Amino acid sequence: MTDLFLAIFLSSLIFVIFKVFPRFKIDTFQAIVFNYISAFLCGYILYGSDLKDEAWENTNWIFYAVLAALLFISLFVLMGKSAQKNGMAITSVAVKMSMAVSVLGMVFIYNEQLPFLKIIAILLAFSGVILVSFSKKSSDSKQQTWWMLLILFFGSGILDLLLNYVQKTQVDVISTALFSAFGFGIAGLIGLGILIAQIIRRKTRIEFRNIIGGVILGVPNFFSIFLLMRAYNSVTWSDSSVLAVINVAVVCISTLCGTLIFSEKISWAKGLGLCCSLFAIYLFYLVN
Repeated sequence: MTDLFLAIFLSSLIFVIFKVFPRFKIDTFQAIVFNYISAFLCGYILYGSDLKDEAWENTNWIFYAVLAALLFISLFVLMGKSAQKNGMAITSVAVKMSMAVSVLGMVFIYNEQLPFLKIIAILLAFSGVILVSFSKKSSDSKQQTWWMLLILFFGSGILDLLLNYVQKTQVDVISTALFSAFGFGIAGLIGLGILIAQIIRRKTRIEFRNIIGGVILGVPNFFSIFLLMRAYNSVTWSDSSVLAVINVAVVCISTLCGTLIFSEKISWAKGLGLCCSLFAIYLFYLVN
């Protein structure tokens, strides 16, 4: 159970780190670039010995790694911005509830059964995201940030579906851990290329605190996935149950941190949305 608890803690910690970046004047994009470089190094150091020669002979996985990398960096940048603008709790719900998209994709791609309870869970997931993005404030910046939640919701679901597909079709060539590590590495290279272009155009400059912020973010980012993978083997529950429990716990901890540490206010609509989201994840747990 240690792996499970640590995976929950580190997944929640990612949202907290994003939230404190502005206090230390850390540039979110630069930190994310160095985060992926750090995550790649963690993955390669841990799993590099598992790399097979076959991986360089059958290179179909590279296409999926590049696609995953594009989703990694774009969604992570957006997640950082959303945590700062929309709040940590709401952003975590949008990301965690994206498994509704993954479930729908698996139903149609793999012809899985769709029982009534799962339909209710999916509907609750959509309702939860809509409610938590609801705001009565008239500020333009607040009215326009709901789109971040929707992109995170669908984008994260597509990423989960892609990783699931890779695990089913490419695992004989390259392990899931190494695929993730290379995805992180490619995302880091893409971000580094953009960052260098910005430096050449004198739009930004690299600062040491952004590198430190990236390392601080990258280590829990990789290990949250690493420990989740270990939990699948070390915990006697089904994989879907492990994932559902982690999602529920991360949402609850993020909400608690947002309220107690950062004094985020939860309106009745957002509170109802959080309840719908938690109940939806619980239904997913029951179905699986």
